[in-house]
Amino acid sequence: MSRHPITKWAQRSDRVFLTIELPDAKDVKLNLKPEGNFNFSAKGSDDLLYEFDLELFDAVNVEESKAAVAPRTICYLIKKAESKWWPRLLKKEGKPPVFLKVDWDKWQDEDDEDVGFNDFGDMDFSKLDMGGAADDDDIEDDEDEVVESANKDEGAKAEESKAEEEAAPAAAAAEEVKP
Repeated sequence: MSRHPITKWAQRSDRVFLTIELPDAKDVKLNLKPEGNFNFSAKGSDDLLYEFDLELFDAVNVEESKAAVAPRTICYLIKKAESKWWPRLLKKEGKPPVFLKVDWDKWQDEDDEDVGFNDFGDMDFSKLDMGGAADDDDIEDDEDEVVESANKDEGAKAEESKAEEEAAPAAAAAEEVKP
């Protein structure tokens, strides 16, 4: 009897990302057919057989799809035959298999695709006065003012302490003189 490894998926309009989580996989076999049938089988580090078959929502371009076997995962970038968003990964409607999960690390909504991840478009941030680093001379002047202010405060406190120390013996002597 075979097992099913956790498999994550995400999509863009032109491709699907499949990530199969199977550490130290051996004898990995991946088979992708143009009509969208995907077959996977491999032995895990426990020498058990892991396999599954998926009937993808639509046709794919096998020649432009790529696979990479890493120590902990098997990644497959599947190129869609037609550049459009699929409403789901599998052709069959209903609840997907329990081992198939959304890859939230790679997920991007259809509305966000044009902008791109961390893409701020044509926005010019230099025109926004956001209080960032200005002229270096201004920064040095500000630092000098802060240091001078701190030195003045410390000097005033030192003078107050010195005056209190000098006044303390005189006040003690005055206390002793009182009858």
